[in-house]
Amino acid sequence: MKRLFNPLFHAVLNLALMTGGFSVVSGSQSFASELAATPPILLASADPSRFLATPVLTSPDSLISKALQDIRATRMDDALKQVNRAIALRPDFKLAHLIRGDLLMARARPLAGLGPVAKAPNPSLDDLRDEARVRLMRYIDQPDPDFLPRQILQLAPSQKYALLADTSRARLYLFENVDGVPRLKSDFYMTIGKNGTDKRKEGDKRTPMGVYRIAEQLPRAGLADLYGDGAFPLNYPNEWDQSQNRGGHGIWLHGVPSNTYSRPPRSSDGCVVVANPDLKELTRWIKVGSTPVIITDRTDWVARDTWEQSRNELLTRLQTWKDDWEARDPDHFLRHYSTAMTSGAGATWARDKRRNIQEKNWIRVNLTDVSLFLYPGGDMAYTEFTQRYSSDKLSGLSSKRLYWRQENGGWRIALEKAQDIPISTNLAQR
Repeated sequence: MKRLFNPLFHAVLNLALMTGGFSVVSGSQSFASELAATPPILLASADPSRFLATPVLTSPDSLISKALQDIRATRMDDALKQVNRAIALRPDFKLAHLIRGDLLMARARPLAGLGPVAKAPNPSLDDLRDEARVRLMRYIDQPDPDFLPRQILQLAPSQKYALLADTSRARLYLFENVDGVPRLKSDFYMTIGKNGTDKRKEGDKRTPMGVYRIAEQLPRAGLADLYGDGAFPLNYPNEWDQSQNRGGHGIWLHGVPSNTYSRPPRSSDGCVVVANPDLKELTRWIKVGSTPVIITDRTDWVARDTWEQSRNELLTRLQTWKDDWEARDPDHFLRHYSTAMTSGAGATWARDKRRNIQEKNWIRVNLTDVSLFLYPGGDMAYTEFTQRYSSDKLSGLSSKRLYWRQENGGWRIALEKAQDIPISTNLAQR
């Protein structure tokens, strides 16, 4: 990945938006102080020549991005043409109307900022400016086509597609499963909670961070107009959230009201929101119960060798866990678990597990449909798989989920959950 130092990055972005006194990060800071205070920006692309590449003008998003680039180059007439085309496609695109008004006013005086300058704070204008910024970032900060997202390390065969919500870029990435490897298929502008991420309690208007799945599909009929053309509830709070006492519910992926093309980047009550045309497109690829949705603060785009190293490290740990179980070595097996699971309140579970292993004459464990994900921050991982267990006394089939954390320099299981899959034989004791 490429680090682009503040002056170049902010100069490009501020010039592209013709912001003048408008600050990219905060309207209350000056451009100069922002340059001094903000650390270098980590871009998705390793190739600086990709910055501000001309977008393919087939959508309102791309037309607005091209208009902003034309404004930067003082091609005001060209910018107005792009904006008019965007409005023709989506008359309800508020940002396009704002830019059009600015361009018309620019014929009488120089364009000094995005939206009319107001003496008092204007939250609506700030929202639209933020939307302009993240939409333009879609074209400045494109991922290198050879890079892979470290948050998705392996997809099971049943997971044909996966969604990765990058909250800092306001982009929802759609990946296709190619032999277990995520291949970027498309991406969409999205909205998250008014107060950002890291949801902890009911009503905090934050979007949760973690690995989730599409739990069900709710058709437009019967839904309030707020949710647009449909909704896909997520399984928040998941098992890890519950173990951490994270509250709240009703986190959905859904559309926008019928009279709106898009909402500002932070304007939901915690849901992930996309434009109605994008929701219809996503509906083609989402499979209820199997499509994973990873929500992170920033996608970690890495070279394939780095991605493979992360994947192999976690796969090796999973394989060693399985091997030590089959070897009926309780000491080595229990070392794969965090101290929280084997001491204190977890001591009883560890004692029962040790006895369970020792009383078997032989154990066989087969893992299939393995998927691997990293949580935001990279110090926590999630694996799920189908487990076929057999021994001289019991056998069974289950869907198992392991939540791993970095502890003492390696991955340790911090939470283990399983759900039996009915078969004709007895269920395994785990």
